[in-house]
Amino acid sequence: MMQKSFVEIDQENQGDYLRFLTIFSNLSKLFSDNTTPLIDYRAVENIFCRSFKAENLSRSDTAFDAKYNNIGIGLKTFICKSKNSVEKVAEFNSLSDNLKELKGKKLAEKLAEYRNARIQLANRLFNIQSSIYHIVARREKKLLLFETDYSEIDINSICNIKENRASLQFEDNKHFYSFNYSKSALSRKFIIPSNAFELPVEIMEDPYDWLLEVLQDNKKLITEDKLVKGINYVILPLYSTRTKEKEVPQKSGLNQWNAGGRERDINEVYIPIPINIHKYYPDFFPPRDKKFSLKVPTGEILSAKVCQDNSKALMTDPNKALSDWLLRKVLNLKEGELATIEKLNKLGFDSVMITKEDETNYKISIASTNSYEKFIL
Repeated sequence: MMQKSFVEIDQENQGDYLRFLTIFSNLSKLFSDNTTPLIDYRAVENIFCRSFKAENLSRSDTAFDAKYNNIGIGLKTFICKSKNSVEKVAEFNSLSDNLKELKGKKLAEKLAEYRNARIQLANRLFNIQSSIYHIVARREKKLLLFETDYSEIDINSICNIKENRASLQFEDNKHFYSFNYSKSALSRKFIIPSNAFELPVEIMEDPYDWLLEVLQDNKKLITEDKLVKGINYVILPLYSTRTKEKEVPQKSGLNQWNAGGRERDINEVYIPIPINIHKYYPDFFPPRDKKFSLKVPTGEILSAKVCQDNSKALMTDPNKALSDWLLRKVLNLKEGELATIEKLNKLGFDSVMITKEDETNYKISIASTNSYEKFIL
């Protein structure tokens, strides 16, 4: 665990974190007339990762927003007028059908199970050894910065369960939780500690004039690299797109090891590439059987290629490398255990994102449930 707060690290290294937060907060009147600083959560994520050279995980749709050394970081920013605030920590839209029949303690336990499974998935995916929340709480003319625990829900200690028409509330031995039925959203109470670092903010009366002066002094604008559909990224489903209902085929794709016809290695696996990917984005992948580098979130680089009839499969060489990462580490499946759509839904993803750096270097990460359907529209 960390011995120093991120504020202390920033101050000791004469870093940019507090300065960036101050500048963005000063510009609040670009978006609001409120005296409480307005700073977008995406801005906080980008500022944090740039300032501390942390890995930005916000695009991964997993439990953590950033990785600092081997620490998983949840980044939260919210208005907090009192000593605490209840804020969303997870959504379970893809599992709403599984949850709607449950009530009371059984529902609380199932929510805890799903929440814990997603934290464990992120731990495996990014080799996370410990985790914390870094909070930017916004009050009138100031920001309050602090860290707090990022713990799994202790299922055995769930108590004080209360229900009404809109939500379920419960506690474990550390925190208060609330689940909103209509939004399928789980929230946790965050308590502002008395020793939170206070960063004073003076909101500019006219930030537009200031921006014009800056632009006149510096004509060069630096923009963040953008994801461009089909150019530097595609989404691949981990299920079959040939059936009306989503399902992971029992004898192909993630379960290719279970196919008949010849003796199969227990680790034989591939990620399906739908024909529409090649139809609409024919130049995204290298030609069939041409090897390229595929970097997984932990930093390991696998040798990969597109293969099989109609270039329908993404595989690695050795094939066991993809199985070790996707089946064993990410999905946490044992040898001989089938991958299923239910397992994917529980973990909150059913696709992968492939990003392209150049013609021979690619990256792979998981993509949240329904990502492929949104991508292919």
